[in-house]
Formats: sequence, structure tokens, C-alpha cells
Amino acid sequence: MQRTIRKVLVANRGVPAVRIMHTCRDRKIPTTAVYSTPDRLAYHVFMADTAIHIGDAPPIVSYLNADRIIEAALCSGSNAIHPGWGFLAENADFAQQVIDAGLIWIGPSPEVIRLMGDKIRAKEIARRSNVPTVPGIEHVTSAEQISTWMRDQEIAFPIIIKAVSGGGGKGMVRVDQPEQIAQALVQARSEAKKSFGDDAVLVEKYIEHGRHIEVQIVADEYRHVVHLFERECTLQRRNQKIIEEAPSTLENDLRQEICVTAARLMRRIGYTSAGTVEFIFEPATQSFYFLEVNTRLQVEHGITELITGLDIVSIMLDVAEGKPLPIKQLDVVPNRWALEVRLNAEDPKTFGPSFGKITRLRTPLGPNVRVLLGTTEGEDIPPYYDSLFMLLMASGADRADALRVMDRALTGDLRIEGVKTLAPLLLSIIRHPKFVSGDFSTKFIEQHLPELVSGFSERTSEDEMLRVAQYVAEISALGAQSWM
Repeated sequence: MQRTIRKVLVANRGVPAVRIMHTCRDRKIPTTAVYSTPDRLAYHVFMADTAIHIGDAPPIVSYLNADRIIEAALCSGSNAIHPGWGFLAENADFAQQVIDAGLIWIGPSPEVIRLMGDKIRAKEIARRSNVPTVPGIEHVTSAEQISTWMRDQEIAFPIIIKAVSGGGGKGMVRVDQPEQIAQALVQARSEAKKSFGDDAVLVEKYIEHGRHIEVQIVADEYRHVVHLFERECTLQRRNQKIIEEAPSTLENDLRQEICVTAARLMRRIGYTSAGTVEFIFEPATQSFYFLEVNTRLQVEHGITELITGLDIVSIMLDVAEGKPLPIKQLDVVPNRWALEVRLNAEDPKTFGPSFGKITRLRTPLGPNVRVLLGTTEGEDIPPYYDSLFMLLMASGADRADALRVMDRALTGDLRIEGVKTLAPLLLSIIRHPKFVSGDFSTKFIEQHLPELVSGFSERTSEDEMLRVAQYVAEISALGAQSWM
């Protein structure tokens, strides 16, 4: 059924809110921003056509307050809601509330969100769809269960205990020794309960030296499912991505197999809108295993847009209006290589948060650079929310070219003062010989952190002042030069 989106409320803040608003501006669709008290002067608030205060700082009374968000949509004249990523983006109950309020939900159906939000059920469906899954055990309540499973199935350490609900690296604990099992189980269940309100966990064999590969999917209401090829999301810290690239370095036959497998699974579950199927790839055996389905727009979708020339958010709007996909599978022909780094307000040595006011912010310019800002100079990075404030993307004709552009972007015009960021670490990573050669796994940062830190070349305003002082001193000593 055809529907018309007249105005979109973006149920998010910062980078994801700004990203959605960019496409809405392109399509001449007005937007509504929602904001908490500390975000009253935030960038996304000024980008929108309408802005509505929805609560105080804690997310539970603001960005997780479904009733206030729907009320804001209705009173602002918005007839559609896009959740971005994070907060309520994968909350099936919220999606249903939006639909019940007579609004257009820009995302997959509540039924599919609920189905894929349960890792145990998602894994069962993957198995029934002939998608390889990691050896594991579900419905875990005791350390004895885990020990028995490992003995019976001849599973060797390490293993990983994971929250059944949620994602983003929360509620995940690696176990390397038998004596760690009991405490790790308690920790994982506690984190799962705190983060997702559900302490159910499952246990899986931990794939050593694995690589994280995900396939971008778009689908409409007419069972048309198209994959936009894969992304490499292996570089992680604390199970959270900080560098992504598209495509991956997989051989073409394997690339086709993993992409077709992902599309088959999404067609089987009746998926609509944009979503991602995540896999763990084991280079030693050239095998891949299903991890989960992300029923939302991914942070790293921008690099897929760079290599395909498509606007994934625009496709989501089309699907939400009941239109068929504007593309067929044969139309999708990647012809570039792209990298994305996440600029988080964190100490690059310890990953501890670095909240405060951004006193200086200058973003990179030049060919093949794409910047997505969630904040502006003079704005505070509050301690209540995710520390991501900028996505920096670079593209090139091939991987080496894209790496050169990213190096230029990180070392050229980029200036961030007032908070610490991951920029020095990101630069060390993209210059590391093993990363350059493609020899890395999800353990790369953990294994090489001291070496990466030793390569930091942090540049501050004091460094620039010293260079200016040196220049002035030279002119004073030597006198006016011929070129002056």
C-alpha cells in the first residue's frame, strides 16, 4: 500500500540524527528533532525544522521514552518516525507503538525485530535456512552446563558467553580457563540484565583470529531482497567496532557465497527495509558462521554508500512509503574501496571516556573524504550517551588508495581540542604494516596495543604555537626574506 511521508521525526540524537536529516533535506522532507535537557543546543536540534524537548538527561526519561517520542511526533505534525541506530532502533514494542499511533515506521516490521532480537531464535532460524552457525549451547543457567557441553562436544577454550538480547558488545565475556567459567557467567548475566533487562545468555565456541564480516541488505514489501555486498568490521576494541571497510578482502567466490547466503536468510524471515547480517569468518578454514541480524541502519552504512553510489536511508524512506526497491541485484556494482573510522571522545590509550566541551573542531577537506558530524565546535560531549561524535570516511580506486586518503584526512586538516579522541590510535592502526597487508583479526588491537600507542603522534595547539614562535624567531634573526 502506497503511503506518503510528509514529515519525519528522528528518534535519536547526534550522529545518527544528523545522518537521517541529511537525506530528508535532499528529499525536501521536513524533520522534527527530539532532545534532552543537556542537548538543547545540540547540532541535530538546529538542523531540524522542528525541535521538541522530551525529558532530562537520563536516556530512560528522554531518548528511551517511547510515549514522549510518539507524543512529540503527533504534536509536531510528523507522520513518520526513523529511529536511526541505538536507543529504540531495535525495540519491537516501540515499533509497534509507532504503528498503533497511526504513524509510519521507517524500519523492518515489529515481528521481524522481535524475532531477530532473540539470538537463540535467530540462530535456530539460521540453521533451518542452511546458514552455518557457531557451535554453541543455549538456555544456559549454570557453569556445570557449560562444562558438560564442552566435554561432550570436545570444545576447547576459549569460549564466549553472550547476552541473548541486545548487542553492541555488551553482555559478552570471553572465558579462557575452566576456573573462570562460573564468574564469567555471573558477569555476563549481570551485564545483560543491566543493559537489556534480560539476563538470558548463550555460550559459543570463540573463533580465534576471526574476522567480522557483515552483509548489507535492503528489501521491500514485495519480497524483493537485494544485497549491497559486504563490509569488513574486524577492527574492534571491547567488542565494539572502530574501523570498517568495504568491500572486505575476501576472495570473490567466497564473497558471492556469503552475500547470497545473507540475502536468502533475509528473504526467509520476510525482512523489509535496510538491515545487516553479521558473520564471523575463520581464515584458517575459510569458513563463515552466522552471528546475528541487525534490524536497523548500521553506523557503518556510509562506506557501502560510497562504493555503490546508493543512499540507503533514502531506500528506507521508499520502502516505508510502500514503494518497490529502486534497484535490482544486477544494478549493484561496487567500483570503489572505502574506509570509515569512528571518532569517539575517548582516551586512545585506555578507552576511558573523555567528556567535556569541544573547544576547537576542524574537519578534513579534499577529494574522496566524507565527514558525518554529530556535534559542532563549542558543544559539550555529555557523559550520558554514546561518545561517538564524528564518522570520518575515505574512498579510493582500491584499498591502498583509500588508505592514503584516510591517512591524509587524519593528519591534514583534522583538529579536535577540548576532549581526547581515538584519532591517534586510528592513525597508528592504518599505518601498521599488518593492517596495510590485510593480516588482522578481531584481536588485532588487543595484541598490538603497546606498539600502536608507541606510534602516537598527537598534535596539540601548543605544538602549533611552538611552530609559529619558531617561524617568528627565524624571521627576527634573519630579517625580511625575498619572498615576503
